[in-house]
Amino acid sequence: MTTIYATSKIEIIPKFYDLDSMDIVWHGNYLRFFEDARHELLNKIGYNYKEMKDSGYAWPIIDLHIRFAQPIMFGQEIIIQTDLIEYEFRIKITYTIYDKKTGERLCKGHTEQVAVDHETKEMQFVSPTILLEKLGIKK
Repeated sequence: MTTIYATSKIEIIPKFYDLDSMDIVWHGNYLRFFEDARHELLNKIGYNYKEMKDSGYAWPIIDLHIRFAQPIMFGQEIIIQTDLIEYEFRIKITYTIYDKKTGERLCKGHTEQVAVDHETKEMQFVSPTILLEKLGIKK
């Protein structure tokens, strides 16, 4: 069973500009939806991108995976659940997109981010203490 260290949900209704020529949400816009959901999760734990930078670290995405199950349609109300499931060596966040009305899973994926020291530009092989503090984890 996967441990969830932080979780959040957001609701999105795709707009006309999110569509492709087949009148479904263009696959590249899922990344923007993931970003919106990740932003909400990081805000919730008190470690958003500004706070990351202020703490001396950048957290670039080093891996991204998306699995599409059903297309998202124009105007369809969706919920994106975001779960932070790893923190020790990297941040791994999973995303599950559901249809708000039916609960049907439309898409799932994950991103992985690593800490990079702003000053030295060196990747950190262990997550900085500030992340553990924000997650309420004692070492």
